[in-house]
Amino acid sequence: QVQLVESGGDLVQPGGSLRLSCAASGFNFMNYAMRWYRQAPGKEREWVASITSSGGNTNYADSVKGRFTISRDNAKNTLYLQMNDLDPEHTAVYFCKAVQGYWGPGTQVTVSS
Repeated sequence: QVQLVESGGDLVQPGGSLRLSCAASGFNFMNYAMRWYRQAPGKEREWVASITSSGGNTNYADSVKGRFTISRDNAKNTLYLQMNDLDPEHTAVYFCKAVQGYWGPGTQVTVSS
């Protein structure tokens, strides 16, 4: 079965950093583009970042450019999101998604002093 499991979410202070991981199984991870999304309380889910299957190209929402970095390790079937200089506006549940529509259950990121 296809499975995506996010991890790495935590409570951090403003200005802190986190590295989220998404472990994939049940499909040929290396052949699929991947995405990160997030959903803050009371808000709709929004796209954060994308990466091609090889990892050669990335794209970011304007709100996170220069602060977040999406990457992947196809040998480990794992997607990553490095998040730096976090602020409370980044508080959300973060989800990974395979381009064909598979979603993980999400991991909570809370940025608060």
